Amino acid sequence: MNNSKPLVSILIPCYNAERWVGAAIESALEQTWLHKEILVVDDGSTDQSLRIIESFGDRIRWETGPNRGGNAARNRLLELSRGDWLQYLDADDYLQRHKVEQQLRELPELGDVDAAYTPVVMEHWADNRVSRQETVPIPLPHDPWILLARWYLPQTGCVLWRKCALVDIGGWKSDQPCCQEHELYLRALMAGKKFHYCPTPGAVYRQWSEGTVCKKNVPEVHRRRLEIEQRMEIWLRDQGLLTAERLTAINQARFETARSVWQYDQELAAGIMQAVRRSQPKFLPQGAAAPKGYQRVYRLGGFQVAERLAAALRPRCMQRLA
Repeated sequence: MNNSKPLVSILIPCYNAERWVGAAIESALEQTWLHKEILVVDDGSTDQSLRIIESFGDRIRWETGPNRGGNAARNRLLELSRGDWLQYLDADDYLQRHKVEQQLRELPELGDVDAAYTPVVMEHWADNRVSRQETVPIPLPHDPWILLARWYLPQTGCVLWRKCALVDIGGWKSDQPCCQEHELYLRALMAGKKFHYCPTPGAVYRQWSEGTVCKKNVPEVHRRRLEIEQRMEIWLRDQGLLTAERLTAINQARFETARSVWQYDQELAAGIMQAVRRSQPKFLPQGAAAPKGYQRVYRLGGFQVAERLAAALRPRCMQRLA
């Protein structure tokens, strides 16, 4: 990078995270990148989170206020930050010690990067302890439009944002209930912000609860994801940027969503696939969501026939595994 010592603001929104917030703050303080500040906004917690935050004294800056939601807290942190670069960190996640320094070192010398992203380290919990960790790779091609369409752009903590880029696009959408970083990614890409892949992971995303934003209301997550895919397709088409690869990625995402939706609303799932056919009449599903047998039935009878046959075969497969 041209500026070898930019100030990095590590930004932690917190709501009722007494179990985790201390470790999140410690991981921020322990970053090997020394030119940093740590800011915490407590979003009206009713547990002991605020007491834990206060215990760090003047090693961090913090404030508290009424509960307004995660994106409002993130926007307040954006306002308070003084850094050239921003590292968001959810209060129930943590950073490995090298994360910020390594990511900055992997940036190109050219100063036109607005968002640098890495693979995520998933930490799975069971029976109140860590059961396993895995690094989730980000597949090629590293076209951010394709990565966003396929939901491969990573979780919040994996990204370093140039502050001025977030200010330019108006920060986080305060009333977005889920898919929050994906909606942010979309507006950043539409505004021409430059994304850069950094290969070394360093942000740990804890999978410990069924009560997280993305799991509490699965139909709403599906609805919001489809909305983002639609906005993306329309914008890319209007700009003359909708390549065949990008269109296929968008419709593969719709297909995978339709397969999930079929479990609770078959009419809605069929409607999603009608939109796929209008968008790309020759679309054929691929990947793990469409094994070869499924693809053959899909070609012959379409989505609904393939889903009904898959549902009929599923109990037999489960019996064989038992």
